[in-house]
Order: sequence, then C-alpha cells, then structure tokens
Amino acid sequence: MTRRDMLKLAAVTAALLTTTALLTTGHAYAQDKKWKIGFSQVTTIEPWRAQFNKDILAEAAKHPNVELIVTDGEDKTEKQVADVENLIRQEVDALLISPKESAGLTGVVQQAIDAKIPVFVLDRNVDTKDFTQFVGGDNKLIGRAAGEYAVELLGGKGKAAGNVVEIWGGMGTEPAHDRHDGFHEFTDKEPGIKYLLDQQSGDWKQDQAYNIMATALRNNEKIDLVYGHNDPMAYGAYLAAKDVGREKDIKFIGIDGLPNEGVQLVNKGELTATFTYVTPGAEGLRQAIKFLNGEKVEKTITLPTQKITKENAAQVLKDNGL
Repeated sequence: MTRRDMLKLAAVTAALLTTTALLTTGHAYAQDKKWKIGFSQVTTIEPWRAQFNKDILAEAAKHPNVELIVTDGEDKTEKQVADVENLIRQEVDALLISPKESAGLTGVVQQAIDAKIPVFVLDRNVDTKDFTQFVGGDNKLIGRAAGEYAVELLGGKGKAAGNVVEIWGGMGTEPAHDRHDGFHEFTDKEPGIKYLLDQQSGDWKQDQAYNIMATALRNNEKIDLVYGHNDPMAYGAYLAAKDVGREKDIKFIGIDGLPNEGVQLVNKGELTATFTYVTPGAEGLRQAIKFLNGEKVEKTITLPTQKITKENAAQVLKDNGL
C-alpha cells in the first residue's frame, strides 16, 4: 500500500468513526427522553381502584424515563375535572384518565385533545370517540358470562327459576349499564326468573349494597341469587344475608376477581363466583409509552376475563403467589 493509499484509508476510517459517534449520541438522546405522564384516577377507596393504582405504579417503576403524576378524584366529578385541568396546565406529554362518569368528564377530555395531548381512556369510557385509545375489559361480555352462569345456577337453560336481586354500580357509568345489559341477555330469556329490585344502585360500595340487601331481605321471604356489579357489593349483600341467617340459601355472583379479594371470597365459599376484570393500569401506561415513542396503537384494547368458582379459586390464588 502506497503512502497516498494509507492516507485515504485513514481519512475514510476517521469519517466512519465520526458517523458512528453521531449515531450513538442520537440513540442515547432517544433513550434519555423523559416523558411526563398524568393519570387521573376517580377514587382510591375501592379495592379494585387501589389495585389499579398499584399496577400502574409498578409498571412506571420499570421505565426510568417516565415521570408519572397520579391524582385522586375522591369519587367526585368536579374534583376529577379540576385534576385533569391541572395536568393540562402542567403540559403532560400524555393523559391517562379513568372517569367517574362518562358525561361529566367528556368536556375536560376534549380540552386535553384540543391542547394536543394524547388521551388514553381507561376502564370507563367518555361520550366522544375523540381520544387516542380506550383500554379496558368488555363489560358486556363479562355481564353475559355472569348471566349465563346465573341461568345455570338457577336450573339451566329453559328451566331456570328463582328470585334475583341485582345491585347496580354507579347509574351514570357505562360499565354498570354494560354489566346489566350483558347479564339480562341470558336471564331475560327465562320466564321463571323474577327480579326483585328496580335499578337499585350501590355506587360500587360494599356498605351501600349491604343496606340495599338488608331491605330486600326484609321485604322478600325468598331470594335465590344476588348479582352484584362488583365483588365488594356482592360481599356486602352476603354480609346482610349472613346477619339474618339466610346466606346459605342464596347464591352470590360478583365481578372483579382480584386475587386478594374476590377470589379469596370465592375460595372461602362466601361468594359463589366472580369474573375477572383486570385493571387497565399497566397496559394503559405501556400503550401510552408506545405511542410517545412513535409506534402505532390500536383504538381499543380489550382485556380478557375468567370465570372463578370454588373449582378453580385455589389454583388462581396459587398462580398469584397467595
């Protein structure tokens, strides 16, 4: 190799090293990008909501480039609206919201969209399709599964008979209506099934469900099955029945299936069954990060469900390290 060739090779090598250094610097910059993500939670007093927050915080801990701001709406629409407005003023890179009610939070979600903030709606929807993505369970599908099982418990298709108490979640929430509609798709086909209450809402609370069930027990000598729109309400109804010595005459079905709550109650025989409604906290945050990193996301992510009865409760607990 001549001296001239050696000088050319040295120049090319130097250029390649410079290019590589620039690429490395650019990649490191992408990895160092910090995302400020806001999450507006409706409340933290329900076990499922507490697990929801636990799941999203655990996921955030896996992403050192994410600053997650979590607010508590204290189960009040006006407080949650103020929380979201505050997150908009903080110029978060993405907003995650689990609304208390659909109509009351739609306006502030639109404010975030107008401010060019991507919005991920979790669990409960809003009255617009103008958001980035919805992540949650299919409440109608879960309601159908509960209704199908209720028919089975009450004698089977075409023969089911009995008196049913249904305790609603919040009347202004889409999940409550979907859980009701799905359930009745099966039970309304059975003329032997009678409903004892007319849209009694326990607002997802155990103590309110207890009071509703206590009244139902006083007014009805025969109750065969209780359908609570979540496990705390189904358990509140169980406690009311137990207090008057009638719990063994009634089947109790709930929804949520948290390992340390609903599944434990089924395993102890206090609830007859529950249907899992996985919290969207972890998946919602993963989707937001994916979107911020420039990847495409689907408009809707539907989380799966599972029927849990005495037959598989112990295994579910074991699978969750309990």
